[in-house]
Amino acid sequence: MRIAIGLEYLGTGFTGWQSQPDGRGVQDALERALAAVAGQPVRTVAAGRTDARVHATMQIAHFDVGVARPDTAWVRGVNAHLPPEVAVLWAQPIGVEFHARNAARARSYTYLLANRPVRPALLASRVGWYHQPLDVDAMTHAAGALVGTHDFSAFRAAECQAKSPIKTMTEVTIAADGGLLRFDFRADAFLQHMIRNIVGSLVHVGAGREPPAWIATLLAARDRTRAAPTFAPDGLYFTGVDYDARWALPATRRPVAVAQG
Repeated sequence: MRIAIGLEYLGTGFTGWQSQPDGRGVQDALERALAAVAGQPVRTVAAGRTDARVHATMQIAHFDVGVARPDTAWVRGVNAHLPPEVAVLWAQPIGVEFHARNAARARSYTYLLANRPVRPALLASRVGWYHQPLDVDAMTHAAGALVGTHDFSAFRAAECQAKSPIKTMTEVTIAADGGLLRFDFRADAFLQHMIRNIVGSLVHVGAGREPPAWIATLLAARDRTRAAPTFAPDGLYFTGVDYDARWALPATRRPVAVAQG
């Protein structure tokens, strides 16, 4: 039996989604909890591999299991075995043809940035921070160059294992949201550190250190060393996945809702 699940997590205390030898990945915590309910080892596959300290409002995963349990057991039962920072939101049996990663048509992320002189305390580890005023219009103008199909090598981590740097970005929006700056991204897939590298470069533009046209220049150059440093992971949220309607899944996208501290 294959089960699809949606889950949320606060990534601050984890080494990222992927299982690690020290057992500190979100995947490790989830698989331990699933095994406690199933009474057998369980392996999961997720739609996206988030990095250390990156959060998720809606991560999608699937697993195969050889025992029958009520659907509620894969939610309330599993949550009883998870740490407080991770929670399964829904679970649903699904055909074995479904694959959380390979069936994804698009993935969405949001970056939340506190743009004020003093670092945030109440939202520490949940938002990024930049101390100087940022020009949202300039950043929005610059971000327009990112939409479409491009070689994103300029924003790719050196250790990225993706087969190709060519991705299709369908959405980049920047707006003020409750005292925070909100960067929303949607693409067919993302490279390692791609969003954090893009946000770092957009902040350079917003701070007046580079003109808006610089982003298009970086894309064309395909040289990571010319772009801005990688921005902090704290404000990055994996917010969901788009799938074909034929899978009839519950909500697979969920916007970030963070109260201003």
